[in-house]
Amino acid sequence: MKKIQRNPATEAFAARLRLAMKQAGLKASATQLADAFNLRYWGEGITAHAARNWITGVSIPKPDKLKTLSELLQISPHDLFFGPETSNLPLNEPVQFQNFCMGDTQMLRQFLRLNPEHQRMIRHWVFLAYLYQEDQQKKSSPGQDQGKSA
Repeated sequence: MKKIQRNPATEAFAARLRLAMKQAGLKASATQLADAFNLRYWGEGITAHAARNWITGVSIPKPDKLKTLSELLQISPHDLFFGPETSNLPLNEPVQFQNFCMGDTQMLRQFLRLNPEHQRMIRHWVFLAYLYQEDQQKKSSPGQDQGKSA
């Protein structure tokens, strides 16, 4: 049996998902989550297996499904993904500020001048772009059988 590799981001998402499900009155049941989700999602529905992967931290939903999931659980997509009022994403490697160009520095200064709600929106969009990029990289990697998980 192949051991599933989890990362801290998907495990943290799973913990927030289980908490949001409890607060919304849903059991941490993959079948119940899939059924409730599929009633609200206009695209191709998810399987109980995909819902189980979300609940257990094996995978995370794609941005369109994250939006539907957050509406179902009555929590913002940002809070479901990042947690409430999270301002820093965990980085895989330390940021090398000395490698920033003038444009990067200017962009960061402008970002820091935004009000908290606008900063939150920007973090959300950057994160969605990151998720999309990760998804595209997984699709282009040979030998990975993801199935219908997100």
